[in-house]
Amino acid sequence: MNRVVDYSALVYPVPKEQVDAYKAASKAAGKPWAVVSAGTIIGLVLVGIIFGAMILGFAGSMVGISVVSMQDGLNPVGVIGSIFPALFIGLLVVAIIAIVRGVLKGRNWETWFRLETFAKANGMIFSPVDDNPQYPGAIFNQGDSRKALNHLRSATDRYLDIGNYQYSTGSGKNRSTHNWGFMALHLDRRLPNMVLDSKANNGLFGGTNLPAYFDKKQILSLEGNFNEYFTLYCPREYERDALYVFTPDLMALLIDNAAPFDVEIVDDWMFVYSATPFPSAHPGVYQRLFQIVDTVGAKTLAQTDRYVDEKVGSFAANFVAPQGQRLKRGWSVGAVITIAAFLLIWGLPQLIGFFSVFAR
Repeated sequence: MNRVVDYSALVYPVPKEQVDAYKAASKAAGKPWAVVSAGTIIGLVLVGIIFGAMILGFAGSMVGISVVSMQDGLNPVGVIGSIFPALFIGLLVVAIIAIVRGVLKGRNWETWFRLETFAKANGMIFSPVDDNPQYPGAIFNQGDSRKALNHLRSATDRYLDIGNYQYSTGSGKNRSTHNWGFMALHLDRRLPNMVLDSKANNGLFGGTNLPAYFDKKQILSLEGNFNEYFTLYCPREYERDALYVFTPDLMALLIDNAAPFDVEIVDDWMFVYSATPFPSAHPGVYQRLFQIVDTVGAKTLAQTDRYVDEKVGSFAANFVAPQGQRLKRGWSVGAVITIAAFLLIWGLPQLIGFFSVFAR
């Protein structure tokens, strides 16, 4: 830990020639993220054909109407019929441009070049996109179209991964894309599943911003002012284990360095979650994350290097009993309110009708 980080690639100006050379080399190497796939190209062509047919058909009909309307002189209907096709065509062109830009969104070659150079200077590996990263944390394995974006992972030494994460839920009009910043640090020992839910990023009514909701019976109150910054969840009957890990000095480091973020320990991983994506190639962001690694991460490693689950009783096994491996899920505040409102709206008329029968 406590590595010396070279941030020069993120700070100094980058010549356009170097970015162009990096772009050409990436495409020549057949990097999957460097080129637009054949399926995407075919899709864009089909969209262009459909929109083109719509433009020609609609414009032709409108021009025909305007010609007929203006045969007997300057007719307002004809004037409108002449202007409207142009406006419609303009809107369709804007829509096509928006679709193409959406497909190509995130293909910022200068940012990629900076991060690639930064990674090589600091013994790391950069990847603009990797599908479905296999991590056990709370934000992972949600929805579909899961991918890690603009992330840096260690090439040697202890495994560390810093980047953004994206997944989608729902379908049709209700489909939503969710974006997070994350850091994954590999630990030496397997530990009970514990979550530090930051109060700084909670939503309405203090509800968690995390996509997973945990049973409130698993909340453990810690000493000092730690509870003003985090809500700690740990499995039932693992309260002593949580106190073993979250000593006063580790709690102080968490408050000083990681208060805006959610933190999760699961299996032999420590995750730090940001409710908003990390700005890519921003030196200040990476400075803060490496500071968390060098303080919170280092202390967590030192504090847990001799951990043994008493229910297992074997240091060599490096194993946590099933009841401590995962927190039990609960209901969100929003879900409870929605269900209560539904029962009130649907059930109240039923009750009124039921009692009105006996009142007759």
